[in-house]
Amino acid sequence: MSEKTPVSALDVAEIDSFDHETDVLVVGFGCAGAAAALEAHAAGARTTVLERQSGGGGSAAMSGGEIYLGGGTPIQTACGFADTAEEMEKFLLSALGPDADAEKVGLYCRGSLEHYRWLTGLGVPFKPSLWDTPTWVPPTDDGLMWMGEFAHPHCDVAVPAPRGHRVTADGFGGRVLMSVLGDAVAASDVAVHTDTGATRLIVERHNTARHSTDRSSSDRGSADGPRVVGVVARHFGETVTYRARHGVVLTTGGFADNADMVAQHAPQLVGLPANSDGGDDGRGIVMAQAVGAAVRHMSAGQVGIALVPGMMVRGMIVNDQGQRFVNEDTYPGLVGQAALFHHGLKVWVILDQQAYEEVPEDQRWGVVPHFVAETADELEREIGMPDGALRTTIGEYNRHAARGEDPYFHKTARWLRPLNPPLAAIDVRRGITPPEHGDAGGGGAEVFTLGGLHTTGDGAVLDLDGGTVAGLYAAGRATSGLHSWGYISGTSLGDGTFFGRRAGRAAAGR
Repeated sequence: MSEKTPVSALDVAEIDSFDHETDVLVVGFGCAGAAAALEAHAAGARTTVLERQSGGGGSAAMSGGEIYLGGGTPIQTACGFADTAEEMEKFLLSALGPDADAEKVGLYCRGSLEHYRWLTGLGVPFKPSLWDTPTWVPPTDDGLMWMGEFAHPHCDVAVPAPRGHRVTADGFGGRVLMSVLGDAVAASDVAVHTDTGATRLIVERHNTARHSTDRSSSDRGSADGPRVVGVVARHFGETVTYRARHGVVLTTGGFADNADMVAQHAPQLVGLPANSDGGDDGRGIVMAQAVGAAVRHMSAGQVGIALVPGMMVRGMIVNDQGQRFVNEDTYPGLVGQAALFHHGLKVWVILDQQAYEEVPEDQRWGVVPHFVAETADELEREIGMPDGALRTTIGEYNRHAARGEDPYFHKTARWLRPLNPPLAAIDVRRGITPPEHGDAGGGGAEVFTLGGLHTTGDGAVLDLDGGTVAGLYAAGRATSGLHSWGYISGTSLGDGTFFGRRAGRAAAGR
């Protein structure tokens, strides 16, 4: 799609006839789009999905497959953990950053058990076993994992319980999730139009009588604002128009692949490879902005830092001044955010031989130390750190670790012990390659955007006055979801499917 393709809304009065008509039009066929379509269809709405690629999947299909669920799921119970929606909510509000959407977090946590039942009812598999050490993706098919719930400061706020529910798979589970969702859509009467990319919205102005459309009971848009009634799209070079009698649901992803938007809104992510399917170009966001939609948290981003969590937690992570800056047992994505936003990714994992060898070879992802030295003084010279900086940090760390304490960052006692020579350093900026990605590798981090359209808990898109844009809904990474300046793995797939369902139902008028 050309960057010069118009994004401004088209007035319905300019259209003589529509090529396609439906009740609910879902734009995008990732996890949020699939969930929205299934629920709109279940609510009795004639539903159509547009997907600009030749098939569904999106970035969700490339993900690890973790879905953040809690409140006492059968998987948690089988693994011996009690949990409540209240404790889950406390943790997420602590971990997802300042100004996390408290309303959405509350809805998500209170609805978590029902959402688990919905997913498993479709056939999404979760194995009732626990992976108990820090990792990005377990090398096994274990179905439950920790996401930093036991780490400071969150363990002081909420009773810890593992809530990372991993879709059963040999490797990354996102493709299994999308296979199940895709099969459910295929088994329904939902129409899927592939190779069809939405370019702009079609609106009915307040005083437009032509092509009057049905207004659902859930449509409470601003009285004088436009009402979204359809979409203009391109299909193999031809322009096609879609009328949506009840609503349009945007599930088009974030904007990590749009260099101009990243530079404008999230400059700290500039130059870093995107963790996406290559199609997160922000088109859905700007289409909605063109009809007055508000956005939120556009500068926020998740940082998948290129390190092996099992190595970091057994050692320490320091900046280029040899100073620790975070407790190494927290969720590694939070480490990545701190490393990028405060230290420009100029960070190092420091460990000793025992720490390195305790990580099984199949969990090292091919990582070997870049420097090895007999003393801390020698190691800091090889790295190029200030004289005595790393030696002092290691000395303080070891002094307290010998007593099972970490008064600086409160790392859990399980991972505390003195580091003994020889010592090694891993330069995070050199990157690693997850086995699932073959030989394709990047730099010190992969990123995606967390900001997007400002929506209600039912997916209605808000305008700049705080009212809703009539007829327009959104879910997934095209929106500012649960997050603010924080992230926990599983809250993308969880947020996308949960609020995609709510948006689909709302758009259907149920």
